[in-house]
Amino acid sequence: MRTELVSEPGLADHPNEDFASVGLPASGQGGSLVVLDGVTPPRSETGCLHSVPWFTARLGGALTELTVSLPDVPLAEALSRAISRTSAAHAETCDLSHPRTPQATVVLARWSPASVEYLVLSDSALLVETADGTVTPVLDDRLARLPRSALATDALVDAHYRNKEGGFFTAAADPSVAARAVTGALPRSEVRTLAALTDGAGRWVEKFREGDWADFLALVRKQGARALVDRVRELERADAAGSRTYLGRSKTHDDATVAYAEL
Repeated sequence: MRTELVSEPGLADHPNEDFASVGLPASGQGGSLVVLDGVTPPRSETGCLHSVPWFTARLGGALTELTVSLPDVPLAEALSRAISRTSAAHAETCDLSHPRTPQATVVLARWSPASVEYLVLSDSALLVETADGTVTPVLDDRLARLPRSALATDALVDAHYRNKEGGFFTAAADPSVAARAVTGALPRSEVRTLAALTDGAGRWVEKFREGDWADFLALVRKQGARALVDRVRELERADAAGSRTYLGRSKTHDDATVAYAEL
């Protein structure tokens, strides 16, 4: 088995809000990938004493433990338990009902000798390569389906779309959001490779059009995840506009994370 993790902050002087892990149980009979993309808050009040990296570290750590130690618990239930555990860690000091309480996108994948399970919540992605070389992206596209006018301001998004029916969902403080995730399973024999990535790395496909998802996976396999992230940074620097709109704000550089596993 080959695994690889690369996670780089968008700005050298700003903490990385992503989280990534590979869990490999001592039995050697399976494993898991966990990738989170922390949602950068606005400059205004969030109701929480803690940073986004604090949140993603807590939630990601809980997910790594639960996906490995409880292999019979479905991924959606593991996410629900991890959110509950993380919420309990700061419920007494923070307003977890605030729409900008720390939150993150989630990608989970877990494999056993029999199957490969997956879960995607919000706009990070999972790439699944089957035995015949076909690459399929597993996406939660609810945010992408919203009209740009719906994302004009943070206040508009928070009032009408963030973690609301008809909008999009992230892992924040409510464990019931786990039921909103895109989930599924495939026979282990049908899956050759997995790659979980945040949208900062996915810019290679979605913003800069360097290739499709199959090309993305081929580049990571041949040159490594570091080469992929380095290329995204080159493209960002060369981009004259130098920004993408994200919920009313622009980011020239975004945290970029890739977790790769050949099964």
